Order: sequence, then structure tokens, then C-alpha cells
Amino acid sequence: MSSDGKLNILNLKDPKIKTLHITWFAFFLTFVVWFSHAPLMVFIKEAFNLSTPQVKALLILNVALTIPARIAIGILVDKFGPRVIYSSLLIISSFICVGFAMANSYEQLALFRFLLGFVGAGFVIGIRMVGEWFPAKQVGIAEGIYGGWGNFGSAAGAMSLPTIALMFGGDDGWRYALGLTGVIAGLYGIFFYNAARNTPKGSTYFKPKKSGGLEVTSKGDFYFYLLMNIPMYIALAVLAWKLSPSGVALLTTQTMYIMWIALTVLFVFQTNAIYQVNKENLSKGVSDLEKYKFKQVAILDIAYFVTFGSELAVVSMLPLFFLDTFEGLDPVKAGLLASGFAFMNLVARPTGGWFSDKFGRRKSLMLLIGGLAVGYFVLGNITGAWWIPVAVIATMCCSFFVQAGEGAVFAIVPLVKRRMTGQIAGMAGAYGNVGAVTYLTVLSFVDYSTFFYVISASAAVIFFFCWFIEEPKGQMAEVMPDGSVHLIDVE
Repeated sequence: MSSDGKLNILNLKDPKIKTLHITWFAFFLTFVVWFSHAPLMVFIKEAFNLSTPQVKALLILNVALTIPARIAIGILVDKFGPRVIYSSLLIISSFICVGFAMANSYEQLALFRFLLGFVGAGFVIGIRMVGEWFPAKQVGIAEGIYGGWGNFGSAAGAMSLPTIALMFGGDDGWRYALGLTGVIAGLYGIFFYNAARNTPKGSTYFKPKKSGGLEVTSKGDFYFYLLMNIPMYIALAVLAWKLSPSGVALLTTQTMYIMWIALTVLFVFQTNAIYQVNKENLSKGVSDLEKYKFKQVAILDIAYFVTFGSELAVVSMLPLFFLDTFEGLDPVKAGLLASGFAFMNLVARPTGGWFSDKFGRRKSLMLLIGGLAVGYFVLGNITGAWWIPVAVIATMCCSFFVQAGEGAVFAIVPLVKRRMTGQIAGMAGAYGNVGAVTYLTVLSFVDYSTFFYVISASAAVIFFFCWFIEEPKGQMAEVMPDGSVHLIDVE
């Protein structure tokens, strides 16, 4: 930290700055691996002679596992710490990525692509890590740098992997490019384990009393928590439907029904696990010092639903939107124009975190989601009559509010309940994927303008709910291993 109290990200002698850099780069690599197939799909499609429905199936499979994985990883990181979980995720993902690069059939491609959705849970781990190392007054911008620079991994992969594939040459150049990303991720996982530490020296890593679900502090919050789990299962059921003959026909109708039954059983199992975690709290109650309101988590979930959810959905359709809206554009130019949406992550997400640190958590979140609503309303009015540079500027302005809103969400997550930060981040992150599934499903039934209007309207509703989020004040209480209570500043 500099003498005036501001965050100096170039001061690598500061242990927390060093931790921030090695952590965002771990996240960066997870996004390179997760989206490595997208820029190489033209090579993969040609190598396996894939049909358009088969390509769409691979894109759906790439995000299917991420929803449950973020929940599971959140539980694991709170229990075992981010150091070992991030290292493990990178190393395991490296083998899956190499497996995808070596696939010899469409079925193998589909299996490894589904499994690589697991790496999309890496984001959750660093949220807990950064939250441990930075004080409340800096945690917003630190989480923003982590998220923004890490998210840039998908854009960096898109820019570099096709060139790497061509450098290797031949029909298998894409395999070497993909395999290389896996090898780098695995080696970095080993480095991360040796270089990272869960907490600053002398600090305690607080863990949940029980694993299997969030601890809640009232019966009302218990039922609210169960209700908030339902949309995640619905999203997974929709993904199964999209893979059935009603969608891309990768699964049979019978298999889809089996998956729906499995999801129902899993929901019952999770509900029981959550009850077991909270049984003692519900019967005996908890002290006022340890209480928190689950509505804080729920509002962050739906805020990330509309921010990151809309980003994932829009990034996947924006090139086609430009291509279909403006005459004379070729696919390459349309892709370049649309890339501005993702590039804003480098600046916008840290800015959202800084807003939250500087001007207040609730006020910043409401301002940014309100701007997002207006931005998507403007995009809904874009027609072929618009001057293309104006349309691109409108798109980038909208993307600023989207990604700054993401930064504002995760500026609050570490301040709700420290020992459950991983699980809270996992649930919010999963809701981002639920948002993407929801919006892309809407897009399959409506035109582009209506699609943007739907996002705008949902953002306006969520803007209203953000009014009810409570500004973190004073201190949060955590119980030490010896039973004593430790107070952590949240402002």
C-alpha cells in the first residue's frame, strides 16, 4: 500500500499484492482453458466433420457442469482453503484439457468438454483468497482486479490460440494449442501450491462448523435458502432439454427424463444436507453476534444473475447480432466489433469494485445495475440504420455497467460472513450461469430487440430489490477454534 493509503498493484514486496497477482493469473488460466475450444472450433469442426447441432451441443456442454461445480467448490474451499483447492483444480483440469486435445471421436469431445465445465468454478476460489488478504476498504477493487484480469483469459485465448495452432501447422495444430494450455495450467497449479498462502501470517482461516451447505440463522432464512436453490436445478433441467431431440439431439428423450429424475433426487439429497448443517441452529438458535441475513446472499445472487448472466449470453450472440443487423459486415469484422464487450472487463470490473469501496456498497450496486438496464434498452433500439461506430460505443458503454456491476457484487460477497465466503461466492457464481441459460433460452424464442428488452426489464426489477441490501457496517463475528469470538472489520 502506498503512503496515501491507495492500492499500489506494482508493489510486489507487499505480500497481499503478490498474492493478488498470483491468484488472478490462476483465474486467468482457468478461463483460457475453459474457453480454449471456442477460437479453435473452426479447426475442430473440420477435423471431425461436425454438424452445426453437434457444435452447439459442445457449447452447451461447456457450461453445464459449472453450475453444480461452483456450489461444490465453494464448500471445498471454505473447508480446505483456497491454496490446495486452486492447485488441485488447475492440475485436474490440465489432464481433462489434454484429454480433449487428444480426443478421437465426437463422443470423446463431448465428454471432455462437459468435464471442463468444472474449471469454470475456479473463480470462486480466488474470491475467498483475496477476501482473506485485503481489508474491507480495499477488498472491492482487489476483487475487481482479480475478476476483471482473470476474465480476460477468454479474450487472450481467442487472440493467441489460433495463431499458436497455425504455428504448429498440419491438421493437428489445434491439438497442440489446446494441449499446451492444459500443460501450462498444470505447471501453474504446482507453482501456486508452493507460492500461495491461505491467509496473511498470523491470521486465522475461519471454517464453517459443518460442510454440505450454508449455515443460516433463522427458520425463515432456511426456507428462503431452499427456495433459492430451485432455479439452479431448473437451469440444469433446461440444459438437459436443450441436449435432447427438442434441441441439438445429443441425448435421447429417455435420457433427458432420467437426468430430470436424477436432478430431483439430487435436490432432495441437498435439501437434507442443508437441514443437517442447520439442525442445531434451527433448534437452539444462534447468538445475535453471529447472525446474518440470508437476503444479503439472495440479492447478490440475482444481481449476478443479471450482470454476469447477461454478459455470458450477450458475448455468445453479439457477433451474429452485428452480422445480421448491419449489411456489408463479414464474420471477421463482426467478431472484432463484438469483442469490445469482453475487453471492457480489464477496466470495468475493478472500477465497479472501486466504486463500491469509495461510495458505498448498496449505492454503487444500484447505480451500476440501473445503468445496465438503460444500456440494454439502448441496444434493443439498434437497427441497421445506425452508424456502426455509434452502435459499438453504445455496446461498450453497456458492457461497462455490466462488468462494473459484477465488480460491485463481489465487493460485498467477502463482507457477509467470512467463514462461508467460498459458498456465498459459489452460489452467486452459479446464479450467473443460471442467468446465461435463462437469457439464451429467451433468445431462442424472440428476436434480438426483444432479447435486449427482456434483460433490461429484469435488470429494472433487480434494481428495485437491491434497495433492500444492507450496507455492511461495523464488524462481523467469527468463532475461533478455541471457542472465543473474533471480530472482523467490514467497513
